[in-house]
Amino acid sequence: MDCPVCKEPMVVIEHASVEIDYCVKCQGVWLDSGEIELLMGNAETCDAYLCGGKPADNKEAKRRCPICGKKMEKAVTQGAAPVMYDRCVRGDGLWFDKGELEAVLKGGGHVVSDFLREVFPKGE
Repeated sequence: MDCPVCKEPMVVIEHASVEIDYCVKCQGVWLDSGEIELLMGNAETCDAYLCGGKPADNKEAKRRCPICGKKMEKAVTQGAAPVMYDRCVRGDGLWFDKGELEAVLKGGGHVVSDFLREVFPKGE
């Protein structure tokens, strides 16, 4: 699968039955439909958090889903530090730019957050 940002091939990293597609160049992360729920552990809480923010109003160009090719929509999480991410309109998955997935998972204190910090170290 190619990265929706820089069009480079992504590598697949498997953790806890979840395949994380990772772009080595831009450090973005693609999660197929249902994988974020597996990482967070509770589908209802996850959906409420991911869909609870105010609609994104930004000028960033819409990216294309690496699976279906349709333009993704911008979405924003709820919480004190909302995170904007990209969501496939057909429900194929979610795209997180560098650091966004870690920010989404950080608030919940999930074990996977430590794993992600090791696999995707912060660059300069």
